[in-house]
Amino acid sequence: MKKLLLTLVITLLPGFSYAGNFGYSVDYIHGEGDVDGIKLAARYNAGAFDAISEDIRLFWETSVNLWEYGEHDAHDSNFVLAISPVLVKQIGDINQAPVFLEAGIGVSFIDDTYFAGKNVSTHYQFEDRLGLMMQFGKNNEHHVSVRYFHYSNAGLKEPNPGLDFIALSYQQEF
Repeated sequence: MKKLLLTLVITLLPGFSYAGNFGYSVDYIHGEGDVDGIKLAARYNAGAFDAISEDIRLFWETSVNLWEYGEHDAHDSNFVLAISPVLVKQIGDINQAPVFLEAGIGVSFIDDTYFAGKNVSTHYQFEDRLGLMMQFGKNNEHHVSVRYFHYSNAGLKEPNPGLDFIALSYQQEF
């Protein structure tokens, strides 16, 4: 846990020193079995990912997730820390607003391994994502996204049922 928190802090620090490369996002998350939650993330724009293509940008995202399952008087909650590299590529535009595809696979630490009626076996999970993002605003500094998230231990330990979420996100770059 300490190593993961240290990694999150080290990843966040470069973003504070480069104006225009830092941002945040707030996601409303809804998962199977009536799981609801919020994901708060800091994003660092690392620039073009030249190893693949100069049209693809690399972002590092560190996040805190709070999930809740069940009725208010008998609910189960979970706390998740995650860090993910995210690749973003423009795929078109709608009414002159750029539209992007984003994808990434990161790592996460889930506090409770038994959540929403599922035993996910390990505290350490992979955070997979696929999303569509649209930019808007005077300088395209605002973004809205629809994302699919999947958390799983990749079969490293059984059982591995995974947890699936759809998220609606608002992001802003500084």
